[in-house]
Formats: sequence, structure tokens, C-alpha cells
Amino acid sequence: MLLDNSKKIVIKLGSSTVVDKKGMFKSKWFLTLINDIKKLKNKRDVVIVSSGAIALGQSYLKVRKKKIKIEMSQAIASVGQIHLINHFKIMFEKNKIKIGQILITPDDTEQRRRALNAKRTFENLFKLNAIPIVNENDTTATSEIKYGDNDRLAARVAQIIGADTLIIFTDVDGLYRDSKSKKSLIKEVNEINENLFSLADKKINTLSSGGMTTKLDAAKICINSGCKMFIANGQHMNPLSRMVKDKIFTCFNPKISTLHARKKWIISSIGSSGKIYIDEGATVALAAGKSLLPAGITKVEGDFKKGENILIIDNKGNEFARGLVSFSSLEINKIKGLQSNQIESILGYSSKSEIIHKDDMVKL
Repeated sequence: MLLDNSKKIVIKLGSSTVVDKKGMFKSKWFLTLINDIKKLKNKRDVVIVSSGAIALGQSYLKVRKKKIKIEMSQAIASVGQIHLINHFKIMFEKNKIKIGQILITPDDTEQRRRALNAKRTFENLFKLNAIPIVNENDTTATSEIKYGDNDRLAARVAQIIGADTLIIFTDVDGLYRDSKSKKSLIKEVNEINENLFSLADKKINTLSSGGMTTKLDAAKICINSGCKMFIANGQHMNPLSRMVKDKIFTCFNPKISTLHARKKWIISSIGSSGKIYIDEGATVALAAGKSLLPAGITKVEGDFKKGENILIIDNKGNEFARGLVSFSSLEINKIKGLQSNQIESILGYSSKSEIIHKDDMVKL
């Protein structure tokens, strides 16, 4: 069977899969999903990442506007989240399944210490035989510190808990070669490139904040962290059973990853605080597994602090690696191009000699 080897499964539900066009929760549909999950749950840990809070909040408050300012959407989300989790609680209790709620902001996944804390919470909910229900904390997230969609959030959660599979249920069968005519469904993807992104339908429905592009972003995270990902249609009853039985989906196969959990977390970051540009010598050194030293740096872009996740750009302008910096952008600007033995005299204090240590770096 398709999911036989999956011990941890994350299921992402888009707004259009849980909320109908009138703004009502799809109770009958959700019960069929729970029946599908019950078949899985005896042998596996399941996490649900669900959108729909803002859509339910708009319906309850009778807010009809499509474009809403961030401050107002935060307030609407705070109302809708209560309704969403209450629907989940009632439905799961009918089936004698316990749930727990986890609201996440990017800081909870992009800061290593907090990501580990989140992982422990998930693991303890599994021990309690409860299904974690995850959503972005829209009530406090701003446009500057926001996932903006639950696709990438679901992928980041899958990476953090070490999930084998992420299933994204949406309003289409998967990724098509022709998104307008919905013809020629792509069944399997082994590599994500610009050609694949060009196939993505940029159209976003009235309930969603993402689209096919954000699903491909999520697939990149999954592929790099060794997690299989499916895009499938969630508009049908028993969507999980249909996906498995009829094999209608797009499957993204992961790379065979030998990375440790820390490096999987680094490479799966959803953003970057800045960029460091390096010369040809440093590119060769990093390719050989060396650490990044100040001598090979030509330019620094962005404002970042020590410990933040940044991109390394090679001498040809390609995104070459990701890593956690041992210096701030201000400090690196002072010592770039210099030898390591000059760092103390320039900065006025002793420090590490590596800008990014090889153990804190992953080549892309």
C-alpha cells in the first residue's frame, strides 16, 4: 500500500477543503477524512496542519471583503480559530480520538532552540495518543514574520518531527503540465527546478493564501529533508482513501538524505536573514568541505545577527550553501577579505576564525 512504510504522516488541509463557498465548515466531508485517519492511526503518528480560521471568522463576523489589512485579519483569525478547533474537537471526540492544538509562528521553526522545543511537544502529544492540530498563529504574526501560507508551515513541521510523508490536500488533483486545461497530470517528481515552477498555476482561490507555487516551495523542503510529499484533491469524500486507491496525485520523491537532523533543519529554512558573496577560492574550498573564512568574502547583503541562517552565493551568482553565521553582518563587513589572524585586531576582541563553520553549513 502507498503509505505502508510511513510511520509519521502530516496532512495539510487547505481552506477550500474544510470550508465551503458559503463559509461553512464541511462537517460531512471531515467525518470521512476522520474515517480515513482511523485506518492509519493504529500504526502511525498523524499531524494535521489546517487552514480555514480566517475563512470561518469572516463567515461568523459577516465580513465579505476579499482584501483585508493584516491587523484586521489577525482579529478575524482569533475568532475563526475558536470555531475551527471546536469543529475539530467535536468531530474527533465523536470518534473517540484526542487532539491537541499547536499554534506556530516562524520563530518557532526558524530558531533552533524553539524548533527543538516544538518537536518535544509533538512527541509528547504522540505519547498521549493525541493528534496535533497545527495552524500559523495568525493573531500575532505580521507580514514581515509570517509564513503566509500553511504549505511551507506543513513542510517545516514535517521536517522538524522527522515525518516520512506530507500530504497536501487542495482543490486540484496535483501538478499539471497544462494548469489551465487541467490536462496531463504529473505523477512523479524527482527534482524541483525552474521549469517545474513555470508550470505552477499562479491563480489563488478566494479562500486560500497560497497556490501551487507555495506547494512547490514545500516540496523543496520535503525533498531536502528526506520526506515524501503528495499533492492530492481534497474535494472528494474519503480523500485519503481515494488518493491511495485511485493513485491520483503528484508525488515528490525525497533525496536519500545522509544529513543529521541539525543540517536538515538548516537546509529546510523557509527564509534567509541575508547573503554572503564569496570568491572563486572560497567556492572551491567550501566544495571540498572546508569552513568559510573571512578572506574569501567579497560582499555582505542584509542585516543579520550572530547565529542566523544565511545564504552563501558563489562567484558565479548561484545559491551555493546555507549556514549559521558566527558573526553579525556588521562584524563581517569589517573583516571581509582579511586573514583570520587579523580578526581580533580589527574587532577588538578574540573570536572564532570561521565566519561559518563547516558543521553549521549545508551545500545546496
